[in-house]
Parts: sequence; C-alpha cells; structure tokens
Amino acid sequence: MSKRTTLAAIRFGYGLPLPMGAPDSPETILALLAGPDLAAQSSPTVASADLIPNLQELREIQKTGKKDIAKIPRRDALLQGFNDAAQEAVKITFARALDSADGFRERLTTFWADHFSVIAKRQLESLFPYSIVDEAIRPHLTGTFADLLTAATLHPAMLSYLDQSSSIGPNSRLGKNQGKGLNENLAREVIELHSLGVGADYTQSDVTEMAKILAGLTLNPDLVMEFQPRRAEPGPRVLLGKTYDAGGIENIRAALRDLALQPATGQHLARKLAVHFVSDTPSPDLVQAVAAAYNGSGGDLMATYTALLNHPAAWTQTTEKARQPFDFLVASLRALGVTGAQLQQMPYKEFRGQILAAMAGMGQPFKRPSGPNGFEEAAEEWITPQGLARRITWAMRVPPRLVEPLPDPVALAQSCLADRASEALLWGAARAEDITQGVGLVLASAEFNRR
Repeated sequence: MSKRTTLAAIRFGYGLPLPMGAPDSPETILALLAGPDLAAQSSPTVASADLIPNLQELREIQKTGKKDIAKIPRRDALLQGFNDAAQEAVKITFARALDSADGFRERLTTFWADHFSVIAKRQLESLFPYSIVDEAIRPHLTGTFADLLTAATLHPAMLSYLDQSSSIGPNSRLGKNQGKGLNENLAREVIELHSLGVGADYTQSDVTEMAKILAGLTLNPDLVMEFQPRRAEPGPRVLLGKTYDAGGIENIRAALRDLALQPATGQHLARKLAVHFVSDTPSPDLVQAVAAAYNGSGGDLMATYTALLNHPAAWTQTTEKARQPFDFLVASLRALGVTGAQLQQMPYKEFRGQILAAMAGMGQPFKRPSGPNGFEEAAEEWITPQGLARRITWAMRVPPRLVEPLPDPVALAQSCLADRASEALLWGAARAEDITQGVGLVLASAEFNRR
C-alpha cells in the first residue's frame, strides 16, 4: 500500500482497513462520489413523511387532555415511536460511515451536517437532525450549493431549530392583527454561517431584509414546511443591492440562490473545506484554488471537491488535523473489525453507553453542538487533557466488550495505520503488558488520533 493510499483513507475517509471496493486515488474517489448514494439506498432512515400519521393521531389524543385515561398508553407509545426512529437513525449514521466504500461521501455528509447544524427541541422532532441529512443534504451533496442551501434552509428541522415560525412580517395581515414581528435567527445564520460568512461585506440591514424575505415560512401542524401569505412582509425587499418582489416562496429561493453565487460564499466554503480536511491553517493557494473552482462553476460542488483533491497541498504527508470524537470512534470500530450490522443489532442501551456516552465525554455530544455554528475544528479543541484521557479510557476498556478475541496489537497497528505506524508505536505495541493494553496503546496513539 502506498503512502498516498494510506493518506487518502485517513484524511478523506474513515481510515484503514479500506472496505471492499473503496477507492484509493483522487480520480477514483471522485468517480465513486459522482455515482449513486449506495449507503443511503441500502440503509435508509425513517422518512419524515412516514411519521405524519403518528403526529395526526397524537394530536387527536392530546385534544382530550388527561380526561381520557384509556388513551394514555397509546399516547406514550406514539411518543416513544419518535424516539425509536431517531435511535435507529443514530446507529445507521455510524453504520454507514463504518461500512461504506464511499468514505469521502460519508465525510462530506458529516461536514455539511455540521455546516447546517440543527438540534431537536422536542420529542416529536427527535428525527429532525437525521431527516435533514437524508432529505436535504445527501441528495444535494454533489449538485450545486444553491440547491443544497435551499434544501437545508427550507427543511423543517432548520425552520424549527431557528424558530422561523415565530417570524412574522410586521406589516403582514397576521403581524398587524396580532402585533407580531420578525425573528432574524434564520436570516442571520443563512448569511453569517451558511453562505457569506462572518466578516463578509454585508450589513445589519441585509440581515433584516433577508428576514423579511423569509417571513411567511413556517411549519404546519404536521411539521411540514409551508409558506403562508398572511405572514409574509409586503413590498419589495433589497438584499445586497438587489431588489426582490413581494414575499413568496420563489423569491425566497431566488434570494438563497443569489447568496450561494456570491464570491464571498465561495471563499467562505473553500476555507471551511480546506480547514476540515487538510489543516487548521490551510495553504492560501489551496483555499484560492478551491474558491476559484466554486465561483468559476457557479457553485458546482463536484468541481469544488475536485479542486480540493487535486491540489498538491491536500496531499502533504504531515497530519495536522485531529480526528474528532465521531471520526475517532468510527475509525476505531473499523480498525477492530466491527461492522455496521453489528452496531445496528446492538441493544440501544449498550450502544448509548459504549459509543454515544463516550463521544459526549470526549467533548462531542452526538448531534448536539452548542449552537448553530456546529462543532469546532481546531485540533486543540479536541486534544485536551480531559478529551485525551477519555479517548485513552475508551481505547483501554471498550474494545474487549466489542471484539472477541482482540486482534494482535502489532497487526492492528499495521492494518489501521500502515506506513504511518512509527517504529516506536510498533515496539510499544509488541511489548505491552497484555493484548488489551496493546490495543489500547494503538488506538490512543498520536498516529491514530491525527489525520
């Protein structure tokens, strides 16, 4: 195996050993990415639409309040159904990353899911952080950013998380009747986080105008996105110097498309991609090449990824990035030979204790970032004394609970790190007190925790 193949697996995928059929060069990585999303097809999550009948039944039960005691068990069962769908989606997310030969697609999915971070606010919305991935992000991963931005912005998960239903045009029919006004949450995050980036050339007036353009978007009782004209702010709006007609869903789509095509958006996304995959301080040449590909192609994401993977700076042998806890756990499970099917068959209580609780202890509670800006990228945010201690504890204690027998530590280091396993690591693994300690040493090593 060449050094470049090893680097491709670690930097642009979820590590070694590679699943059957996994690509090992920029050309083959991009060719597989351009094809169908086989992981989503073979392991689908529950669709939001499939839960609408449950929502409708739950509303009917809740209309009676606590008067009809006989319906309480059914109410509780319906609520538990939302949790069950989300719990299954959690395991599917890990299984896809673990098993898929299309590792770059899975890494990009994680990147964009963080870029468009949402958090479930209610039990009814437990599936939202997963449905936005399967319904908005994965289908548009290789298209244009305009389509991806639009799908993510209009998804019920985003509308709920950023309280868009509370944003009402002050001069709309509903605004005048009820004295309601704008909520700028969605508008601000669309501009500051999702497109132009903080520090770009826009003003508070642009944020307010975007909020007025978005006014009218809401969720109906079935938690489906809906545009209600009675909430929309009347009159033309001016965003970044361009005038949009009176409120309507097509004007919202047009504004989002124009934001996606702004050069500042290309620059912002190029830097984010370079930082996520290559270095916390990426080469300016790399960022400019990726930005030029984005802006020159009208925000075509495949062209953007191609520029990233074809740039020499993307293949420097120095591993400056830290594997975030999710990456670390998936890579560890793959190294140990755990399969996605095994994870999906694991009782959820066990999965939560051995995987999710550990991930939270390492500083990354799954699908629960502290805000809409997602999780931090810098290595020092993850390789902290506490975070490293939690990784070491997991590496020493959990593998024997997952795999029997444990692999030989030296063979493990060679299979999951190949040429990146140092002589010192191989020496230490061979002389560990026992196999458990040796396996823990490999998984807790600096070589394994960097990418």
